[in-house]
Amino acid sequence: MVNTLAPETTERARGVRSARPPVEDGRRTGPRARRRQVAVAYLFLAPTLLFFAVFLILPLGFALLLSMSRWAGFELGDIDPVGLDNFTGLFAQGSTFLAPILTNTLLFALGTVALALAGSVLVATCIDKLRFQGLWRTLYFLPIVTTVVAVGNVWKYMYEPGGLVNGVLNALGLGSVAFLQDPDTALPSVVVVQAWASLGSAILVLTAGLKSIPESYYEAAALDGAGPVTVFWRITLPLLRPSLLFVCITQFLTGLQSFALIIVMTKGGPGDATNVAALEMYRQAFSYGDWGAASAAAFVLFMVVLVVTLVQLWIFRRKGEDA
Repeated sequence: MVNTLAPETTERARGVRSARPPVEDGRRTGPRARRRQVAVAYLFLAPTLLFFAVFLILPLGFALLLSMSRWAGFELGDIDPVGLDNFTGLFAQGSTFLAPILTNTLLFALGTVALALAGSVLVATCIDKLRFQGLWRTLYFLPIVTTVVAVGNVWKYMYEPGGLVNGVLNALGLGSVAFLQDPDTALPSVVVVQAWASLGSAILVLTAGLKSIPESYYEAAALDGAGPVTVFWRITLPLLRPSLLFVCITQFLTGLQSFALIIVMTKGGPGDATNVAALEMYRQAFSYGDWGAASAAAFVLFMVVLVVTLVQLWIFRRKGEDA
């Protein structure tokens, strides 16, 4: 069919079409449409933002206020600002917060990481070579779904002078040990329980990491005549480094914030042998009514956790990506 429209009419129609706003995916994208889309996006985000504001930002701000005040925990009108006195009191001469409390916290976290990492690597490597791997992973994961109170009480009875652990020592011809009553053995005893209870999650992560290692590396090593120890140190561990670093980060953070297991097994005793930062915060707030000191201790622990996390993430980026 021959186009009978005049050239001027055709040009005007083209001009009208070109004057329309651009369309993407069938929708107009003008300034008003973009503002409407942003408003809808924030509307959907509103419940989450409200949740964080009520349960994170407001408590954080209130804790910061309390850390620079003196308050017994009753009337809000009784809040007495004292500046940085709560922080200086934590590190003043004669204070037990730096030593042994904060020291115990770091030792507890380091000991948990060391034992859990070594045990999970060993168990995960063995599981990777066994049949029914799902069954074994489930068995080792059971302590994770068991309540901390149950785990702590069971191990507490096992550590008793007539308990299972001392019974095994006596059967081997060794004397009984006051695991939770001796200041020298109380903290290591709780560290063992914490590491045992956290094995399941570490094993899941490491077994997944082992599955991601290509079999061709092991086949090449077998052709070269490499032994099991050489294969483990030269192939398995280097390629498992990202998973190992992830386990280190999560276990260390869990150890720094540990509270429930210690209060169930030792209540921080004997003396302050197993007292850690989280337990001290609980005591200052709910036992002594000093919410200011408890909030100041919480912010000190927060700074320790932040520094440790940033260092570990820096190591994770450098070493994990290289692996």
